[in-house]
Amino acid sequence: MAQRILLVEDEPAQAEMITYNLEKAGFIVMHAPDGQAAIEMARMESPDLVLLDWMLPEVAGIDVCRQLRADRDLQEVPIIMLTARGDEDDRVRGIDTGADDYLVKPYSPRELISRIKALLRRASPGGVDDKLACLDIEIDLASHKVTRGGALIHLGPTEFKLLRTFMERPGRVFSREHLLDLVWGHGVYVEDRTVDVHIRRLRKALNEGGKKDVIRTVRSAGYAIDDGSV
Repeated sequence: MAQRILLVEDEPAQAEMITYNLEKAGFIVMHAPDGQAAIEMARMESPDLVLLDWMLPEVAGIDVCRQLRADRDLQEVPIIMLTARGDEDDRVRGIDTGADDYLVKPYSPRELISRIKALLRRASPGGVDDKLACLDIEIDLASHKVTRGGALIHLGPTEFKLLRTFMERPGRVFSREHLLDLVWGHGVYVEDRTVDVHIRRLRKALNEGGKKDVIRTVRSAGYAIDDGSV
């Protein structure tokens, strides 16, 4: 599954350029135009990495960095500060506040993407060798194998992405629109009911042999994976 980058940039032209290059490199990009929106979006979306401009309206980038580092659920998310402030004191202040890397404008898209990939590798050293487990379901991300109760489950590519999305955040309810962005990607036109079709396929595969349905439908909200006790 494509990794998700939260881009915090208030200049539309700059945000558009960065988004284009990141999406071309295979990332999913979420954009926040100011500091307050960035904090709210980070808490809601749990991105894999944050690209954070220093000079922002509402809440300055340095303060956004500080608040993210104080959040238990976000304190391990890699942060790259993007800024025109290249003085040594500014770089030290950014790193001391919690930024993992610091890139001074102007910079090349190639360098930015290289820094992002390096940080993501560092943040997840196990890479694709990791496994996800929820209830009696396990995903081996290296081999793309899914088992339930030890039995192999055969899933199509889209159903695999859906299951991985659910299992990365058990109990969280995902709207159809959110699933479309996470699984199919931004800018791809797919009707909402397409999500329902693939959810049915995922359920059928997981429930084979009379197993309990763990994909919960929440009326007017979306879907989640859990044991039904929440």
